[in-house]
Amino acid sequence: MLAPGIMISACGLLLLGINNKYSLVVNRIRVLEEEKLRLISQSHRQGLEDEQKRRLNSIQMQVIRFAHRIKLVRNTVFFYTMGVACFIISSLSIGGDFFLKSFDLQPVSVALFLLGMISVLIGVLFAANEVWKGYEIVKIEIVESEL
Repeated sequence: MLAPGIMISACGLLLLGINNKYSLVVNRIRVLEEEKLRLISQSHRQGLEDEQKRRLNSIQMQVIRFAHRIKLVRNTVFFYTMGVACFIISSLSIGGDFFLKSFDLQPVSVALFLLGMISVLIGVLFAANEVWKGYEIVKIEIVESEL
């Protein structure tokens, strides 16, 4: 009876963290796009040096990966939220089972709870994939700085 409430709180913490990451990724995309537009504008006026061309290529590769990363974060938020919805409905069905003695809602409660757990697990897998993609983007920066 207590588990859905605990999972709602746990998912709230997960959502708080992933929404922070979402903001950081969106902000990074904006910063990179501004720099890219500045370099493109400069290339039309006076051309780019080799270092600036490398930086422009690096930015373009990073933006592509960040675009994929933002989709992973979106999917993570979606599945965490679906998990919370399942846990809320599971809690309501537990309450309904308590008050409606003529209906056995216990199997519904368990099924919804398990569905919520599966949804959270899928969200965690998306979050793990997002972390991995973040590492790939950092590697691009490292390679660029070594040139």
